[in-house]
Order: sequence, then C-alpha cells, then structure tokens
Amino acid sequence: MLTKNPSETASPEAPAATKPHAAAGAARVDELVCYFEGDYVPLKDARVNIMTHAFMYGTAVFEGIRGYWRAEHQTLFALRVRDHVERIRDNARMLLMEDLPSVDELTGLIVETVRRNHFREDIYVRPSFYKSTRAIGVRLHDLEHQLYIVTLPFGDYVDTSGCRLMTSSWRRNADEALPARGKIVGGYVNMAFQKSEAELKFVIRDGVTITPPVTDDILEGVTRKAIMEIAHDEGLPVEVRSIDRSEIYVADEMFLCGTGVQISPVLELDHRQVGSGQMGPITRRLRDRYFDAVRGRLPAYRHWLTPIPEGD
Repeated sequence: MLTKNPSETASPEAPAATKPHAAAGAARVDELVCYFEGDYVPLKDARVNIMTHAFMYGTAVFEGIRGYWRAEHQTLFALRVRDHVERIRDNARMLLMEDLPSVDELTGLIVETVRRNHFREDIYVRPSFYKSTRAIGVRLHDLEHQLYIVTLPFGDYVDTSGCRLMTSSWRRNADEALPARGKIVGGYVNMAFQKSEAELKFVIRDGVTITPPVTDDILEGVTRKAIMEIAHDEGLPVEVRSIDRSEIYVADEMFLCGTGVQISPVLELDHRQVGSGQMGPITRRLRDRYFDAVRGRLPAYRHWLTPIPEGD
C-alpha cells in the first residue's frame, strides 16, 4: 500500500512527528558507534567489499528495534529486544546460517552498541546477519556470515495521527516464492515497489479487532503480537482471519502497525473514507496504551522493555 499523510487536521493528541533522517544527520551519523564483524567501530569505518554476497544478492536478514526515551526518568528503553532477537535467529536459519550468538549474547551486543552512543532521544536499532563471503553465484550453502548492529536517532516514520492509503498493484511475495514471515533483505525490493513498509494491518468491525494470519504471507510481527496482547488485556475481542479488500471499505476503523509505523490510523483507503474518517475509539485506546507501554508508564508491560545502562 502507498501511504500518504493526512492534512493539518490530524489529531493534536497524537505524539509529535519528527523526521528520523534529519535527526540522524544532526547526530553526525558517521561518528556513531556500531558493532561490525566482532568489534565496536565508528560507522564510517564499517565497510564491506562490493563482492560481498549479501550486497550482490540480498542474502541477509535484519531486525528493526525501537528504543524510547523517557525524559522524566532519564531512561532509554529498548522495546521487546528478546522477541526481535529470537526472530532474527529464526530468519537466519532460513538462510542456512548456523553458529549464531545465543539470545542472551545477541541481546547483550545490542544493548552495548546502544549504550556506547549515549542517546537521550528515541532511537532505531538494526541488527543484521549477512552472507559475507566474496563470491559470484546464487546460493545459500557454503557461505560465511557476519553480524552488524547499527543504531541511530529515529522519530516517527509516518504521522501516527493518521494516514491515507492507496492499494498497490504490486503484491507481497508469496511464502512459496520467498519466506514472507521473515525479514529477508532481498525481499524488501518487493516492499520498495509498494512504497511502504506497513504491511501489517488491523481492521475493526462491530467492536471486533481483526488481523490476518501469518499464513496469509505476512511478517510474524513483533508489534502485531504486542497489539494483540494489549487488546486481550483490555477485554477487546480479537479475530485472526483473512481480510478482503472490500471488507476494509465497510470497516469501522483500520490501523497499521510495525516497528517503523508504530500504530498509525488509516483514515482513507482508495479515496474511500474508513469509518468516520477520523481515528476511531478502539484504535485510539490501543494506540494510547501502546505508547504508554513503550515509554515505561505501564508496569504491566515493563517486561517488554530493556533499560539501556548509562554510557561511560
């Protein structure tokens, strides 16, 4: 789907949108510390050869992890790190990568990479296992792999007060063509054609929150899992089933979710107003609970958060 921000009538209660790339530029990205092939180095020194297999064929997997700064506690919380680590390990095995760091080891590397950068703002973390052998030839076997972890300041990817969408003529990769449940780098060319990373959606009809099953060729979403947990705790019924395009036209509410988009209400699809054309009450309830949870304001969801220690 093609996303487009709404007009200036967006809800004033929404978290303020920022420009992540502009923020990163102000922080002098080249000087940020990353983890690269076994060492912590400035980002400017993390380089790969153009013959690297992952560069040539997209043979890599990655994760996107958000960190949220809570100013009143002067604490940076990384969100659901272990869930992301478990997923990237599973995805790496799809690409025949073995001898991976344990969940605890990889979690520690991510936390330490963030800690060394002394952030006092919202951030994004991208760990990636990639085929590092310098070789020509399309294959997955007999190739070495390496790990990098990049982290940088990051605000809202899209306006979380609402967006307008158009249905793309491009279709997401089917699982029998490319593992749809995994974050495989080469597969994101498909998403680039669609001009969006927000492939996970929830539709609300008659008070029921509906989301497609993973077997509908969607990502095994960490944020999707979090939203379903909140809905359950709030006593909101959730149904996992396929959603037809025409059903969205008659839905009461709709929102996108993901590490990048967080929770973004959909106000319009294909020039058709979704529900009232404003953020609906269930979407608002879930969104507000989610943002309170990720900033450490709700003790019930503290297990989602990994506090980042102060840097030296």
